[in-house]
Amino acid sequence: MPELPEVETTVRGLARYLDGARIERLTLRRADLRRPFPEGLVQAMSGAEVTGLGRRAKYGLIHTGRGTTLVFHLGMSGRWRIEPEELGKHDHLVIETASGHRLSLCDPRRFGSVDLVDTVTLDSWPTFAALGPEPLGDVFSVSHLTAALAGRAAAIKQMLLDQRIVAGLGNIYVCEALFRAGINPCKAAGKVTRPALARLVPAIKDVLGEAIEAGGSTLRDYAQPDGQLGYFSKRFDVYDREGQPCSRCGAPIGRIVQGGRSTWFCQKCQK
Repeated sequence: MPELPEVETTVRGLARYLDGARIERLTLRRADLRRPFPEGLVQAMSGAEVTGLGRRAKYGLIHTGRGTTLVFHLGMSGRWRIEPEELGKHDHLVIETASGHRLSLCDPRRFGSVDLVDTVTLDSWPTFAALGPEPLGDVFSVSHLTAALAGRAAAIKQMLLDQRIVAGLGNIYVCEALFRAGINPCKAAGKVTRPALARLVPAIKDVLGEAIEAGGSTLRDYAQPDGQLGYFSKRFDVYDREGQPCSRCGAPIGRIVQGGRSTWFCQKCQK
């Protein structure tokens, strides 16, 4: 599943073609993805000027001058294609701009979603209202984590994946950040010390920032809007490296399952 860096990379790629552009037309080539497309989406977006793009957690945002925002989620296999020579059967939504650009939302598995939300109500939109702070923002801090994790018996790995604690973190980057901070993913969240959290917060910010600069991690179906592959996967310290030597101590990387997801970590370096 595309995670925060992949969505951020996608939004930045789309901005080069959409920011300030007028949408000549929006075409739906089927009725739904994971759920039906919003009623009135075509009318709301066709002819609208794009006033900006953004991201909240793992959602991309396309703001318009009409006071509405198209909110998209890429699901398991979704990605935007820029200037596709031909539209395929998995190109389910197509945007054409007045300047002649064409962009398509391609989602073979159709686990993604598209919503239409009044821009002024985005923060109170139920999906966003339940989210924690952005991990790259100032609100996400040692003090925030200390308060949010106090007394929690669940594993720190699971707590970091809880979108109410921090928005947008996924399995890949949590594994990598915990390794950098030297924290065992199985440790009870409430027992992680403040000094350890002081290592963890910058580790999360750093790994996400590096992944964004690298264009994300190419896993299975993900690629950037221009078709380029993200290369952060070449820098993984632990993710998907079971049995390979730890880059710090040389011990083999282990793998366990937590909450139905694989967790990779170094049993020697992460205490």
